[in-house]
Amino acid sequence: MKKLLSLILSAILLFSFCTFSASAAESYPYKTDDVLVRDPAILLYDGLYYMYGTGLATAAGYGCRVSPDLKNWSEPYNVFIAGDDFDAAGDFWAPECHFYNGSFYLFATYRSKTTGYRGTSVFKASSPLGPFAEISDGHITPHNSDNIDGTLYVDDEGQPWMIYVSEWTATDDGVGRMSVAKLSDDLSHFITEPKEIFRADAPDWSASVVTDGPFLYKTEKGSLLMLWSTMSHEGYCVGIARSDNGKPDGSWTQELTRLYSKAFFIDKRNSFDGGHPMLFKRADGQLMLSIHSPNSSSGEGESRIFEHAVFYEIEEKNDTLRIVDFSCFNRFLDIITTVFNRISDFFEDLFGL
Repeated sequence: MKKLLSLILSAILLFSFCTFSASAAESYPYKTDDVLVRDPAILLYDGLYYMYGTGLATAAGYGCRVSPDLKNWSEPYNVFIAGDDFDAAGDFWAPECHFYNGSFYLFATYRSKTTGYRGTSVFKASSPLGPFAEISDGHITPHNSDNIDGTLYVDDEGQPWMIYVSEWTATDDGVGRMSVAKLSDDLSHFITEPKEIFRADAPDWSASVVTDGPFLYKTEKGSLLMLWSTMSHEGYCVGIARSDNGKPDGSWTQELTRLYSKAFFIDKRNSFDGGHPMLFKRADGQLMLSIHSPNSSSGEGESRIFEHAVFYEIEEKNDTLRIVDFSCFNRFLDIITTVFNRISDFFEDLFGL
C-alpha cells in the first residue's frame, strides 16, 4: 500500500513538474534572435528582465517583453498606448525604463502633432509594465527642433540629468549633437538650459552626421563615460566619450578605440554592425551591454537576419570599458581600420576622388 501511494505521489509530482515546465515555456516562447527590436533597453527588477525598445508595441505607443534569463521572452506588453487625444503623430522610438525614487520612469521619443518635431518625454508608472502616464508638459526637450533618445543619469549628489540627441535633421549645419540639461527632482522638466557637449563628427572613426543612443557610466576610479552610436565606414557602431571633470556638462573627448564595431571581426561577411547601447547588471552582478544588431535587416527568405537585441559581458579595465569576448587583437584591428580610413579620406579629399 505504501509503495502504491509512493508511486501515485511521484506521478502527481512528475505531472505537476511537467505542467509547470510547459507553462513556463509557453510564458516565454520567443528566443532573443526571434524578437525584432531596435534600441533595446533592459531593466532588471524583482528577478525578471524587462526589455523596452522601438517596435515592441502592438499599438501606437511603447512596448515591453519580459524574460527570466535574457534568452527566452514573453509576448509583447503595451506599457503605454497613445490615445486619439495624445499629441503624437508617430515615431515612437527608443523607450527606456528607469527605477527612480520608488517609481518607474519611461524616457521615450515621439513626434508631436502640434510642432511636427520629434522630442523626448517622461512617463511614470507604479509597475514596469505600466500603464505609464506622461508627466512632462509634452516634450521635455526643446519644442522647436528634433531631440531624441533621452536618457537618465543621476550624479553622486543625487542630481538627475537628461542626456539626449540634438538630431542632425534640425541643426544649423546638418551635424547631430549630444546635449545635456539638469532635471527637476520629479523628472518632469529641465531646471537648466540645455548645453551641447559634442558633435557627431568628433571621433576620428566617425563617418556620419548621426548621434544616437547616449548612455552614461561612472567608472570605479570616478571617470564619467558616455556610450553612444553613429555610423562609420563599417556601419553602425558604439563609441566611448569621456568627460574631463566627471560631470555630464563637462568637456568631452572621444576614445580612439570603439566599444563595438564590425571592424573587430576578421570575417566581415558573417559579422554585423550594431549600436544604440545601454548598460545594465545581470542578476549575478555581471555588467552587460545591450545593443541591436544588425542596424538593418539583411538576407532573404529563411536566411534573413532581422534587427534584434545582442548582449555582451563588459569588463572595466584601465578606467574604460571593454567587451569580454573581444581581445586586444580585435581592438588592434579597430585602430588599424580607423587609421586606414582616415588616410583614405585624406587622399579622397586631396585628389577629389
